Amino acid sequence: MDQHRRRNEEEAEVENVFNSEEGYDKEKKKKQREREGGGEEEVLSVETAFENKPIPSWRRQLTMRAFVVSFVLSVLFSFIVMKLNLTTGIIPSLNVCAGLLGFFFVKTWTKFLEKFSLLKQTLTRQENTVIQTCVVASSGIAFSGGFGSYLFGLSERIAEQSEDTNHGFKNPSLSWIIGFLFIVSFLVLFSVVPLRKIMIVDFKLTYPSGTATAYLINSFHTIEGAKLAKKQVRTLGKFFSFSFLWGFFQWFFTAGEDDCGFAHFPTFDLQAYKNKFYFDFSATYVGVGMICPYLINISVLVGGILSWGLMWPLIENKEGDWYSKGLDQYSLHGIQGYRVFIAIAIILGDGLYNFFKVLTQTLSGLFHQVRNREMTINLPIADQDSPLISNLSYDDQKRTQLFLKDHIPTWFTIAGYVTIAAVSIFSLPHIIPELQWYYVLVIYICAPTLAFCNAYGCGLTDWSLASTYGKLAIFMIGAWAGSAHSGVVAGLAACGVMMNIVTTASDLSQDFKTGYLTLASPRSMFVSQIIGTAMGCIISPCVFWLFYKAFDDLGLPGSEYPAPLAVVYRNMAKLGVEGFSALPKECLLLCYIFFGSAVVINLMRDTLGKIGSYIPLPMAMAIPFYLGPYFAIDMCVGSLILFVWSKIDKIKADNFGPAVASGLICGEGIWSLPSSILSLAGIKPPICMKFLSRTTNSSVDNFLGSS
Repeated sequence: MDQHRRRNEEEAEVENVFNSEEGYDKEKKKKQREREGGGEEEVLSVETAFENKPIPSWRRQLTMRAFVVSFVLSVLFSFIVMKLNLTTGIIPSLNVCAGLLGFFFVKTWTKFLEKFSLLKQTLTRQENTVIQTCVVASSGIAFSGGFGSYLFGLSERIAEQSEDTNHGFKNPSLSWIIGFLFIVSFLVLFSVVPLRKIMIVDFKLTYPSGTATAYLINSFHTIEGAKLAKKQVRTLGKFFSFSFLWGFFQWFFTAGEDDCGFAHFPTFDLQAYKNKFYFDFSATYVGVGMICPYLINISVLVGGILSWGLMWPLIENKEGDWYSKGLDQYSLHGIQGYRVFIAIAIILGDGLYNFFKVLTQTLSGLFHQVRNREMTINLPIADQDSPLISNLSYDDQKRTQLFLKDHIPTWFTIAGYVTIAAVSIFSLPHIIPELQWYYVLVIYICAPTLAFCNAYGCGLTDWSLASTYGKLAIFMIGAWAGSAHSGVVAGLAACGVMMNIVTTASDLSQDFKTGYLTLASPRSMFVSQIIGTAMGCIISPCVFWLFYKAFDDLGLPGSEYPAPLAVVYRNMAKLGVEGFSALPKECLLLCYIFFGSAVVINLMRDTLGKIGSYIPLPMAMAIPFYLGPYFAIDMCVGSLILFVWSKIDKIKADNFGPAVASGLICGEGIWSLPSSILSLAGIKPPICMKFLSRTTNSSVDNFLGSS
């Protein structure tokens, strides 16, 4: 989702696995209590369960099989993320799925080799962490690359929808996209690495998503956890097959260009269908609904009811007064203008509120951390008798030792940052001439600070504000360039530079936390992130290019892949350059109202305590304002399935719900690959299944009878 709030409810599931294990040695736990000064309560140590397992060196954690598996999973996940990007823009966290599938594939590989006595190295949790890091880094480029937002917003197709071709455009091309991503995706890796000790060891930031993923990986490598993982993978495979075959079955009924197939089934009647209220039989979004928290799904549905159920029908009654009659339904001077710009107002209100909220928390937390930080924190970590070590629990002692053992030289990170920045400042204006070198220089001067803020804020709140930083770059650079110097194109390109910086910062910090808790070396994590990023800079553009070439209507309203956020980002850039002069009548007033409402709703959520946690999220409510609520119904069906399942058997729902959801998402997501290939080959579905009203059907029957 554009708002990257990652809530990993799987953490509870993993903790249940640990709590259910009986394999801990009692004597070791006794020693653990003695080490920590005794105590009446028994403290369970994760690392005592792995004491007899040697920790491989950082080079041995980087195996060829790990990167082969990472490549395969990166292709799979890139298709999934790309499909979600180009349909609604709601993207759930796939970290757990990456860790689970990585474990399964390498475990299968090692068992096969073991049968023939060819196994040289067993699978370790460190290698599992390397796979997860590589896959997330690679598939993350499918989001931060802007294929459904700023990058596609540069194209002529989106510019025409925004009635904005006079501000310039740059059509997608595989060569310049790959070059652009390679230039902007690596810089922040070198700026975050020196901060890893401060973030993880000194400040002890939680990074909930990274912590939950680490617990899951640790559990896979225990006896009980491995058994559970095997069952989870089997469940994922079943629902993957079902989802893939369901996508294949639906394809047969989608011949023709408009309103064909199960995806256009008028579930609630034809009038409701006209206002986008229907269940479109998407296994993907049923799965997304099972992963996303209930509140997000309800928020999306509430936004759809408010907009398509109430507001748009009322505004349509103002046709001829607020806007001219007879306009194209997708003209921004008509009803479409209200849909786009009110959605933008809500997104900006929510984004700015949370930006200042997280920034305040970051500065406050940073102040207290620095004030309370002991000077002894910099004592040599290898010294077992140092105050730092002796005051830590056994687990933290071991983790801190190994986390700081494989030191990455500061001179290396500084040299890498300066070199990549110099190359970027020189190269980016050649790729996108509107993005002047001094714009890039200013962004890169601010980059370390912005990267730190986002990484620190994510550690506190599990909330990455990458898209908000990107929107700020759109307005700042766009206004700086101005209309006369293609400010729209410059703003969108600057958004890409900024989003890649802050996204990578938070993702790498999450991965470092995962590595810290699984005893993976920071060097192996850093190398894995670099290799994964390099994979993503090639895989994601190729996947996007396949979609772009296979579907001629990609990005058009009403198509299978409408890329709604591309239109939103383009119009944000247009607003930043032109102001509000082009808005339809009363649209600006409504934008002010909804911008303020987003701020007020967030304030209520933060001040009303437990009651506030039930108030819908403005960012989630904004998405159906432009696109419609049909996918919200799918997501709510997913929530309902999980809710009923939890009532019947909570343990099974907790353990297997994420696997079922991942299977549904992955199966239909990967179906987009053969679907694209069939389209490129000119093979079209044989049947169009369409739904007509009784009156229209009689007219068609009469016409066919008379002919």
